[in-house]
Amino acid sequence: MATRVQFEKSNDIGVFAKLTTNYCLVSTGGSDAFYNIFESELAPYMPVIRCSINSTRIVGRMTAGNKNGLLLPSCTTDAEKKVIQDYLPDEVEVKILKDKNSALGNCIVCNDSAALINSELDKETEEIIQDTLGVEVFRTNIVENPLVGTYVVISNQGGLGHPLTSAEELEEISNLLQIPICAGTVNTGSEVLGAGLIVNDFAAFCGMNTTSTEVYIIENIFKLNENKSSETKDNQFRTEMIRNLK
Repeated sequence: MATRVQFEKSNDIGVFAKLTTNYCLVSTGGSDAFYNIFESELAPYMPVIRCSINSTRIVGRMTAGNKNGLLLPSCTTDAEKKVIQDYLPDEVEVKILKDKNSALGNCIVCNDSAALINSELDKETEEIIQDTLGVEVFRTNIVENPLVGTYVVISNQGGLGHPLTSAEELEEISNLLQIPICAGTVNTGSEVLGAGLIVNDFAAFCGMNTTSTEVYIIENIFKLNENKSSETKDNQFRTEMIRNLK
């Protein structure tokens, strides 16, 4: 399901948090209520890591990652990197990406098998992204804008793109990533999807201004209700098995 949340009265939740299938980064400096929302949804399945990047709270825009790896900008301090590494699953490789673009979350959007990247990134950076995240990499623009991580959000189940993305462009991205993708908005008509929404295969968090219609589209394109239903059935099955063993 999709959960509405704010960070210190900001609806740009994707600026202050990064979500993958096996870890979540959240900015320091939030309220207990903010952390409780994430931990209640995610803590049974993954670490929820409170951190900063270059002493800033915009960890969602400064990082890019998936179940295989996490990319940090060169401005990340050694202490900040250690805090993150100490809580990450052992299988996640952490790599400092030495690129002039420090806002990696705006330049890269990925799931566990593929990544769309800013078409202006150099070849060496592309190879580091490919090797660290273990994905196939595609250079592209979204509505003629190279900041793919700003205007597209994807998971292993689906994707949401800028509302002005053409049908042909959506089909091309869908074919590249091998997932369904549609155009949409968040936070009552905002096209800045990467700022207003984070998602993995079973959960999503969006700004408080996200409308019911927007939530409906998010939950359907990312198949969150299907996954929740499957999870419920699995839990019921496990409960029944335990009962039968007694």
